[in-house]
Amino acid sequence: MSQKIAVIDYGMGNLRSVSKAIEHVAGDAEVRVTDDHQYIKQADRVVFPGQGAARDCMAAIGEHHLNRAILDAARNKPFFGICMGLQVLMAHSDENDGTDLLGLFTGKVKRFDGTATGDNGLPLKIPHMGWSPVDQKQDHALWAGIEDGARFYFVHSYRVMPEDPSLVAATTDYGVRFTSAIARANLFATQFHPEKSADAGLRLLQNFVNWRP
Repeated sequence: MSQKIAVIDYGMGNLRSVSKAIEHVAGDAEVRVTDDHQYIKQADRVVFPGQGAARDCMAAIGEHHLNRAILDAARNKPFFGICMGLQVLMAHSDENDGTDLLGLFTGKVKRFDGTATGDNGLPLKIPHMGWSPVDQKQDHALWAGIEDGARFYFVHSYRVMPEDPSLVAATTDYGVRFTSAIARANLFATQFHPEKSADAGLRLLQNFVNWRP
């Protein structure tokens, strides 16, 4: 029987490009963009994409009554968070004078302060947008076939700062070195967008589809 992959739909995020990228690498798996709690519960693996502001994201999750479904999936089955789908796993964001998040992990989300400069001496633009190297910090099944330092595509103004250093699966430098991926047991989440990251991104998603944590 082919596996079911739920792409969580809470009204925000680049859902079509994420689902199409997963379909491309998932063989005969059923890939469904959904906010149906029962389908998410029954799915073999779950992808949680997102973009936009933290407060809007949390409000949308609440409106769709998805808080528990997301946390249950993140604790109990292969789970992949993307961009805001990584950030909201933390406890608190500095955005909008402070926003409480899902709190799966202790840690905060902090804005780049805009004071860092690039090799040319000019201030680095915020948001961080474009291709940057991702330096692997864990020997993880999802990095299989992906060169350490491979470039992935980013679009973000905020970065996660988990309290537990063992969560960090990768870092990236943008004037300051920040956590660009986390991993724990059945969960993997990235600040970058694998669905926009060409061959390396597709390989990462394919590794997730085949992952047996």
